[in-house]
Amino acid sequence: MSQTEPEIFKGLNPQQVQAVKHVEGPALVVAGPGSGKTRVLTHRVGYLISQSNVSENNILCVTFTNKAAGEIQNRIRVFLGGGNSLRLTWGGTFHSISSRILRKDGYLIGIPPSFVIYDTDDHRTGNDFRR
Repeated sequence: MSQTEPEIFKGLNPQQVQAVKHVEGPALVVAGPGSGKTRVLTHRVGYLISQSNVSENNILCVTFTNKAAGEIQNRIRVFLGGGNSLRLTWGGTFHSISSRILRKDGYLIGIPPSFVIYDTDDHRTGNDFRR
């Protein structure tokens, strides 16, 4: 890392820096457990907002787990000094973001915004939340 590189690259290896700097189009970060995926996503979002002037409302950051989604939200707040007011509008898990999209625009394909998502236990026990 050169002296002129932003602080945002501190602690990242060359492959991680490459992923963070990728700003033209989407990026998919796939790696094993403990390899720094959450760190890369956090730094990339921070880079897009602070260095490329991308609004946090225009960033889709999708993870698999609630833990990673929460970590990303918290780290970005700290990273950018936004306190509790900074929040990625479109940051979360595949399930939470998909649900938000369906609640917002699902009416276009016949899904009412009040739809209910059943989990396996609800299905097995016959719970019907439409009552």
